[in-house]
Amino acid sequence: MNFTIPDHNCNLCERLCAFRKGNHDKFPAYYNAPVPPFGSLDAEILIVGLAPGLHGANQTGRPFTNDYAGDILYPALKENNLAQGNYQKRQDDGFELINVRITNAVRCVPPENKPTTGEEKNCRTFLSREIAAMPNLKVILSLGTISHKNVLQALSLKQSYAKFTHGAIHDLPHNIKLIDSYHTSRYNINTGILTYEMFDNIIKKIKTLI
Repeated sequence: MNFTIPDHNCNLCERLCAFRKGNHDKFPAYYNAPVPPFGSLDAEILIVGLAPGLHGANQTGRPFTNDYAGDILYPALKENNLAQGNYQKRQDDGFELINVRITNAVRCVPPENKPTTGEEKNCRTFLSREIAAMPNLKVILSLGTISHKNVLQALSLKQSYAKFTHGAIHDLPHNIKLIDSYHTSRYNINTGILTYEMFDNIIKKIKTLI
């Protein structure tokens, strides 16, 4: 098993285990397990989201897949030649990432999409190991403040080290750049906090850093 991925029946978080069991009963065809990252460990770009969506990655078993946030993320990657294929919102659609790996700060779907601080801490070891296991890593894209916070803590950095600001680029140890973006969530898009053009500019900025 890839050591950056929790066991399929991971029991580190009691609340998430109970929620997962309930979802298995309600949606027996769903993946309903810690969602593994998507993309190669050899990639130069790591995109870190918050957590799987109940009817998105928790259903499909692939980050941002069948989720509104993926409808923004994946086309932007493809348009900037960081992905190829036809994204069809399912794990077996043949869509491929190019020089990109996508993961989440928390690997199991949380109730109301809100993990607790303890759940973030329990899952952070997997993010730390994942970052350490990427020999070519140059850029980490944090989608939202929770992702930003967990990336810093995964690298044993204080929150004061880098303030979350959309579009900001921060220097991290080991010659890694951290770039922040508002999350590609439906709420952020619908309220105009983030537009497709704004996010496309973030992806273009990343390409200048690799």
